[in-house]
Amino acid sequence: MTETQASRLSRKKSGPNIQVSFEFFPPKSEKMAETLWQTVERLAPIAPSFVSVTYGAGGSTRERTHKTVERILKETKLRPAAHLTCVGSPRDEIDQIVKDYWELGVRHLVALRGDPLEGIGKPYVPHEKGYAYAADLVAGIKKIADFDISISGYPERHPESAGWDMEIENLKRKVDAGASRIITQYFFDNDLFDDYRDRLVGAGINIPVVPGILPIQNFQQTKGFSASCGTSIPEWLERRFAGLDDDTETRKLVGAAVAYEQVMDLVDRGITDFHFYTMNRAELTYALCHMLGMSGDPSDQRAA
Repeated sequence: MTETQASRLSRKKSGPNIQVSFEFFPPKSEKMAETLWQTVERLAPIAPSFVSVTYGAGGSTRERTHKTVERILKETKLRPAAHLTCVGSPRDEIDQIVKDYWELGVRHLVALRGDPLEGIGKPYVPHEKGYAYAADLVAGIKKIADFDISISGYPERHPESAGWDMEIENLKRKVDAGASRIITQYFFDNDLFDDYRDRLVGAGINIPVVPGILPIQNFQQTKGFSASCGTSIPEWLERRFAGLDDDTETRKLVGAAVAYEQVMDLVDRGITDFHFYTMNRAELTYALCHMLGMSGDPSDQRAA
């Protein structure tokens, strides 16, 4: 056993106190709902600090998000955080959604601008009677109730950003409006995350910055999505998955190993909170948490 392996094993037993959260997306069919709920039940024993449920513009997606959050709240001991966007809805309608969540017992929202209705890459046009941007949404939520509000951050800049000055200025507006936590877009180069944190500190932004981690299940799909959201793919990562397109089991093993290495390197850099993008699949996220020393008795986490 190497010195690095021994030190990490010791740290796994004695600390630091790693905290995790998970992201799910609302199912579009009964089969997808079954898969999601199996994932929720599998990951619940890990006792994450919260689980977020994504949201898109339009009534059907909104309703699926609400139903998923409601079920998690009523049938588990997990603490759900509902995503909410500015896109496609007037302010009064969004305000009512916020009030409904508070009445339901939700105390954590993830406030986002959202993608244009026409799709990623198309120009964003604010609703004429809605909240224009995420900072406006954060301020509006805070006027209604004292929610814990998470916002998004981009270690490689938002794809629509004109530069770092604009990027940090927009983020600071969201923080000043009342956001309490930044959850980042996933990334694979930890040096980019360090640089990002340095930029935030330099701008006087001192709320927690939680790195988003994507355990890779399908590298080609991840590569395609990364191109649209501005996440770079390092050459070393390409090499890890080379030749595995038709080898699902090996891909999973490599995906878990890559995510574990990334997390442990971030732990070495002083990070203790992580947000895992589960893609509604439990296997890799559960394996990763297990390697981090986080697992529990399922009977302790299920609602009575």
